Amino acid sequence: MRSMILWGIVSYLIGSFPTGYVVTKLFHKDETGKRDWLDIRSIGSGAMGATNVGRVMGPVWSWFTAIVDMFKGAFALLLAAHIAPAESQQTIMALSAFAVVLGHIFPIWLKFKGGKGVATTYGTLFFIWPYNSFAVILLCGAVWYAVRWTTRYVSLASMFSLAAAPVFFAMLNAPKAFIGLSAGLTLLIIFSHRENIVRLIRGKENKWNKK
Repeated sequence: MRSMILWGIVSYLIGSFPTGYVVTKLFHKDETGKRDWLDIRSIGSGAMGATNVGRVMGPVWSWFTAIVDMFKGAFALLLAAHIAPAESQQTIMALSAFAVVLGHIFPIWLKFKGGKGVATTYGTLFFIWPYNSFAVILLCGAVWYAVRWTTRYVSLASMFSLAAAPVFFAMLNAPKAFIGLSAGLTLLIIFSHRENIVRLIRGKENKWNKK
């Protein structure tokens, strides 16, 4: 039990690294070209994820933020895979994956207000069950792209794509711990998008610009 708690704390702290916040603080510049220490939480959707960073700083920084957030999940998971005892490895990996996403959404350093957790979730699920999980995430990515292209809502695409993950894992007869993890992360992501859901219902959610 103590090792489970330790793994959960370590993974949570890894997930708590506020990538989007750090990126805008260090690299955003005002109209005169000077660094203005912008707080990403003060503009756009108020989230510090890749989507909001992209609205402020463009696609390059959006991709950079997404990749780092994915790496957070992958790092915590690979750490657990190589160090955790074999007899409890799957359980610890699932716990670590959930904790790192929880840390991203509720970072202790920023008064528990973080990003939506989508990129970090993709990073954890991608490495949870090689090589089968690679196929699962590629399929989820296809769902994300299809929903985004047809509806132009990034938030809706994110929720639908991750909701498909437990189904794909189950179809491949994944370990129960990993199916449960993907289901739990789906619920967590839906919760983190609760404000987006309200805006979707009201028709006020921002759409992705195809141009």
